Amino acid sequence: MTVIRQMTYRPRGRPAATVETMTFDRLRELNDGGTQRADFHVLAVVDSGQGFVTVDFLQHPLEERSAVWVPPGAVHRWDDIAGVAGHLVLFVPTAPVTPATRQLVASPDLAAHWRVPDADWPFVDAARGHLLLEASAPPAELSTELPEILLSALIARLRPPHTEARFTQPLFQMFRAGVEAHFRQHHDAGYYARALGYAPRTLSRAVQQVTGRTAKAYIVDRIVLEAKRLLAHDRLTAARCAHALGFPDASNFSVFFTKATGVRPGAWQAAMAVR
Repeated sequence: MTVIRQMTYRPRGRPAATVETMTFDRLRELNDGGTQRADFHVLAVVDSGQGFVTVDFLQHPLEERSAVWVPPGAVHRWDDIAGVAGHLVLFVPTAPVTPATRQLVASPDLAAHWRVPDADWPFVDAARGHLLLEASAPPAELSTELPEILLSALIARLRPPHTEARFTQPLFQMFRAGVEAHFRQHHDAGYYARALGYAPRTLSRAVQQVTGRTAKAYIVDRIVLEAKRLLAHDRLTAARCAHALGFPDASNFSVFFTKATGVRPGAWQAAMAVR
């Protein structure tokens, strides 16, 4: 059985701080190689070295001039990070101060990993340096507002993939929010189209424009992710997963999961247990 370490945001020595920074050296001291789930965001900027981070069952490389974003609730694990250099920024969801960055951190489908283009790296490095300097101020002189402003600047400079398309397509934004709120009860793209007042084909085109997937595929992927979390980490049976995710019975859930993944729920759960 996978044991998940539940992590709560507790900045060292600065209980009012909404942003905290640390090096990969510090992460290595704290990391036990196990699986973790945090109630805060983890944004990592890698300077050099190679390693891996697994976020919700997908493994991503840690490599020179790359970034990693682990949102609250995502199950993750750091592997082979002995030679990785860089910094991590831990922050609560309300820390960013600009409308664009607040909208970004509220997204349920953030990019987990991306390479920072060479042309952008000097600006990312400068934004990070300003944040690190401010975060190192003595507690008596530390402002809670300045780190939040500088965090917002760093996020803006990092430019996570697909951000512009997601924010300039209001129909997708409404659909995404609706799915996040109701995917456990409503699995049909038609429900979301009716709720938003659009034809199903119009909705699907908008979703495909942003994600490359149809509206139905987007919903399926969200349900599958939650099912995997319940099976692997909460160790629920197919019957309990069916109940939690709005399926009439275990048989219907099993057919859905097998069609989406190619593996029956019990077999997938067993495979995860021996990893």
